[in-house]
Amino acid sequence: MYPFTLERPASVADAAKLAAAGGKPLAGGQTLLASMKLRLSAPEQLVDLGGIAELATIRKEGDAFVIGAMARHLDVANHAEIQAAYPALADLASRIGDRQVRAMGTIGGSVANNDPAACYPSAVLASGATIVTDQREIAADDFFQGLFTTALAEGELITAIRFPIPKRAHYEKLRQKASHFPLVGVFLAQYDAGVRVAITGAGNGVFRHTALEDALDKSFTPEAVAAVKIDASDLNSDLHASAAYRANLITVLTQRAVAKALG
Repeated sequence: MYPFTLERPASVADAAKLAAAGGKPLAGGQTLLASMKLRLSAPEQLVDLGGIAELATIRKEGDAFVIGAMARHLDVANHAEIQAAYPALADLASRIGDRQVRAMGTIGGSVANNDPAACYPSAVLASGATIVTDQREIAADDFFQGLFTTALAEGELITAIRFPIPKRAHYEKLRQKASHFPLVGVFLAQYDAGVRVAITGAGNGVFRHTALEDALDKSFTPEAVAAVKIDASDLNSDLHASAAYRANLITVLTQRAVAKALG
């Protein structure tokens, strides 16, 4: 690990100034600190967001939950209102990584990092959520732009994520046992405007599957999912699973998600 200075701002405004000046934001540190230890990343200044209380709040506003960027995975998993009104989101948070990761990892850090196999981006995209930053609001469909790439500008900080509450939703994943990341994860959410299906772990980043969405809009059943052919040509193939296997997983996990969403 290379030398660095550590700043601990007490407000979003102070953190934004430090980030704009080149400081590297530190949320839960689950990715950044590990990469620093391996000397893959060498920021000269870290901006610890952990002392900014307003970034850790969770509140219900109308038909949506506004979750602060520094809310830990355990905070979301154990939040009584989320468990009652959006149980799929609480369940997703409860199964991220292991107990240590859930105790330290944050929703804002996960979404900003945009790991192609992370769980939270699938919930954000399937929910049609809005990413709120210190500068603007970004729709989920515009936010995720590929492998570890987002619409965030240099120095821009996520302050919260606004999740519209669906009529019903569910998240299914097959976990890679060593890393705890999903080989494939499927998050689906049904709204009055239609069904949204987001896939993680299968491609070069989280993505929506419009063919599955169209089929489920017509018939919200596992049988409708089975009739959709999943194209494997753009899916990942590695030592853990072939592209064809991941394509099959998308079908199987989506069917399970629909069945469980139906109760």
